Amino acid sequence: MPIEKPKRGSVTPPANTLGIGCRPRNWLEAVVLLSLREWSSYGYELMGRARMFGFEAMNTGTLYRTLRRMEKDGVLESSWETSGDGPARRMYTITGSGSAHLGIWVRSLELYQQSVDDFFTLYGGKPSHGEENEDD
Repeated sequence: MPIEKPKRGSVTPPANTLGIGCRPRNWLEAVVLLSLREWSSYGYELMGRARMFGFEAMNTGTLYRTLRRMEKDGVLESSWETSGDGPARRMYTITGSGSAHLGIWVRSLELYQQSVDDFFTLYGGKPSHGEENEDD
């Protein structure tokens, strides 16, 4: 009789996450757009800003692949900045399309935040089913 491998869904998730994501999908995209809305920046600086939003252990390749994809999508643009000191750096700037895309992110996050607030209101407002029956 062949030995069956465990199904992918049956693998126990890491204890610190319980299989629940901590941030929305493509969250890095929103963080980059928000950062560039404030001022144009280069990749290394964007990496530092991303750390403030939970990307402490992000691989630099992940950031640069995201930046290239976002530029291809037209939400940001880049140019080489050459100064007398040091090597040339690629500077990134948000586009009009990127500003509109950031607005969509903001609206989506507002709706998500409302859902999370509603969840915690319900969670905090009632005892669990098991606690209700403990006195019986």
